[in-house]
Amino acid sequence: MRAIVRDQVQAVPDIHALRDRLERMQGRRMDAPVLPTHPAFTSLLPGGGLRSGSAYAIARSSSLLLALMARPSQDGAWCGVVGMPELGAEAAEKYGLDLDRLVFIPDPGPRWLAVTATITEVLPVVAVRPPQGSNAARGGAEATRLAARLRDRGTVLLVQGSWPQAEAVIDVTDPRWTGLGQGNGYLAGRELTVSVSSRRSPNARRARMLLPAADGTIEMLGAPTERLVPRTRETSPVRAVG
Repeated sequence: MRAIVRDQVQAVPDIHALRDRLERMQGRRMDAPVLPTHPAFTSLLPGGGLRSGSAYAIARSSSLLLALMARPSQDGAWCGVVGMPELGAEAAEKYGLDLDRLVFIPDPGPRWLAVTATITEVLPVVAVRPPQGSNAARGGAEATRLAARLRDRGTVLLVQGSWPQAEAVIDVTDPRWTGLGQGNGYLAGRELTVSVSSRRSPNARRARMLLPAADGTIEMLGAPTERLVPRTRETSPVRAVG
């Protein structure tokens, strides 16, 4: 009996070492909590939401980005947007983000990766678009340090583009706009396919959804909808840095 107990005690450090190694290899904590996001993405994302301490490589779609950030923002999380000068407060508010907790850094300059790393120290959700020609997706010392910082702080990083050791890749394809007549009219809504692939689920999960629908909802086709209610505000204290 003593021998069995001794063997079990000796195995505990080995288990912890294995866990630490897996976390380093996968770029995330294995027990990291998940931030809820819009219900339309729940069945697609690993764990049903955005895993704290992880990075996600997403398509260069403003609608997709804002839809992913809206629920954490409404739940009280501060969010940051780096390197997207065309993304404005009006669009963010339309998707339901709380502008009182939204920080814009439209032009981070050549040291964008260092700026992103700094802002992940204080904000729980950060979105960034690497500049054209960036080689950060190949990894490197700065990207590795940023991954460690994400794990330490529990920050979610949404990257418009490729990213090393991404928790998942979220893409959009086959967009179809509605609302146009015969050469006239207004764009009212967009139907597209959202696909999510990850190391744990190499076979992509796909869903056809309206992002957004004509009435402002985000709707998985054939599933219940949830409206992202625009924030009602008297002032616009949007913070822009740089």
